[in-house]
Amino acid sequence: MIELYIRNDCPFCQKVLHAARQFELKEGEDFIVIDAAAGTPGRKVVLKTGGKAMVPFLIDGETSMYESEDIISYLKGTLSE
Repeated sequence: MIELYIRNDCPFCQKVLHAARQFELKEGEDFIVIDAAAGTPGRKVVLKTGGKAMVPFLIDGETSMYESEDIISYLKGTLSE
């Protein structure tokens, strides 16, 4: 399942969530949202996996990435699978 690490106050994170919903991806079925605010376990995962405390951050199996536009493109690509 795709993991999306976000902060609620991050406009780029909201952009990714909006796109996922536009693509009719379902939270809990197609992806899960994980809080990556400072001091959370999610932030530790982002730092350990990607090396930066930047969000949004996506993990899907062996694939991980930052940058909202890259994540949106990746999510759109999952629709064709």
